[in-house]
Amino acid sequence: MANLAQRQGVSVADLVRAVQLLVPPATLAQVVDPGEPSGADRESVQLKTGPSKDRRMRRKPRLQVRLAGEHTVPDLRRALKLALDLAEGGTSLRLEAAGAVDREALHREEVERLRLTVQALSFEPLTADIRTRSEALYVLGFPTWSTPDQRQLRARYRALATIFHPDSPTGDTQRMAQLNAAIAFLTRA
Repeated sequence: MANLAQRQGVSVADLVRAVQLLVPPATLAQVVDPGEPSGADRESVQLKTGPSKDRRMRRKPRLQVRLAGEHTVPDLRRALKLALDLAEGGTSLRLEAAGAVDREALHREEVERLRLTVQALSFEPLTADIRTRSEALYVLGFPTWSTPDQRQLRARYRALATIFHPDSPTGDTQRMAQLNAAIAFLTRA
């Protein structure tokens, strides 16, 4: 799969995203799920932070794909398989015009996503450890008086972690540490 992505000049996640966006869910559900990678299929990664910094480790291959809506792991594996089958010429697709696309809804979703990204990037880290609930809410980008539920807290944490994780292009170790402290503070309370 990585070879196909490299030949196309995209990431593996881009291939999955393209299939997910172009192929109707009912059609994708007909593709046989290839299952989990074998126990021998491992990738080598270099740790960038923590006590084991610069150590290399082998782990099961991972794929992070950001898509709107609910997608299961088997759906993503089916999308990968379909992308490979299409590239190898073993499968073909016939695209047909779909129903009307709600472009305004797509535009609203994109504006909201961009607003949240700008809000996340403009956050100023605290100068000290998190000591109060309002500080933890601030770090996660919630108004300090709000009462988000556990689902909202975890969703916001995941969204911000994709931005601030040290392995991402916009990674920031200090902000990620504060995110971890904030979610720990709010979920144990």
